[in-house]
Amino acid sequence: MTIRSTRRTVLAAGAAGAAALLAGCSEYGNENGGGEAESPAQDEPTSGEAPGGEELAKTADIPVGGGKIFKDEQVVVTQPEQGEFKAFSAICTHQRCTVANVSDGTINCTCHGSKFRVSDASVADGPATRPLPEEKITVTGNSIRLA
Repeated sequence: MTIRSTRRTVLAAGAAGAAALLAGCSEYGNENGGGEAESPAQDEPTSGEAPGGEELAKTADIPVGGGKIFKDEQVVVTQPEQGEFKAFSAICTHQRCTVANVSDGTINCTCHGSKFRVSDASVADGPATRPLPEEKITVTGNSIRLA
């Protein structure tokens, strides 16, 4: 007698096998699928590490009333007032160019001339019509980190 497998039989057998494999790989009470310990949350310090992610700069690197662009991270960090640090996307909301510099109280995109205020990234001069999106940073001591 010849047994003919239908598509439905093959798919059902494959799904049952995958379910059994997943069940065998997980531990009771550990939803991450393996016996490894969960990694700490991004904001939790580990082994003496400061909270937050990668260090961008020292607070002294960001001028009061100005800012600094971090092209690799696509972030611009500003210090509108002494000790007040803010971060925004370095990608212009007009045509998605990377902003070029920070001067005279504005974050400047030289592609088409858009300017954004260092205090809140609102549009100071178009053609952009939307502010730069805010980014999260943490400031601990004299270290500025991506959050």
